[in-house]
Amino acid sequence: MIQRIQTVWLLLASACTFLTMKFPFYYIGPNPDLASDQFNATTKMILLILTAILGTLSLFTVFIFKQRKLQIWLTILALIISIGNILLYFNYKKEYAGGGLALTSVLAFVIPVFLFFAIQGIYRDQKLVKSMDRLR
Repeated sequence: MIQRIQTVWLLLASACTFLTMKFPFYYIGPNPDLASDQFNATTKMILLILTAILGTLSLFTVFIFKQRKLQIWLTILALIISIGNILLYFNYKKEYAGGGLALTSVLAFVIPVFLFFAIQGIYRDQKLVKSMDRLR
């Protein structure tokens, strides 16, 4: 399980997802150091639910490594949810005047990248298993 590269990508995606709940995506106002002036995944309920689903789904997908077809479909679903999550961040960001993107907003942008790399790894694994089945 851990020797497969897609496991690493999925664990990184899950860790980044749960970190977006703690660290801000957007800071509001002139002082980015105030905790009350930060916009993160826990600010809006729909963002919190989607982020929790995304993190749990990424973590769950690690443990179904024997069912590669299901694993690839769940990872694609997680990729769609993460892109939707980013779109929701930008949609809710319009409600606030002033401020800017926080440096930790990078976490939200690398989640789809990690999930894409995991999909590639699962697909390569699937191809390898199919080629080994042909040799038998």
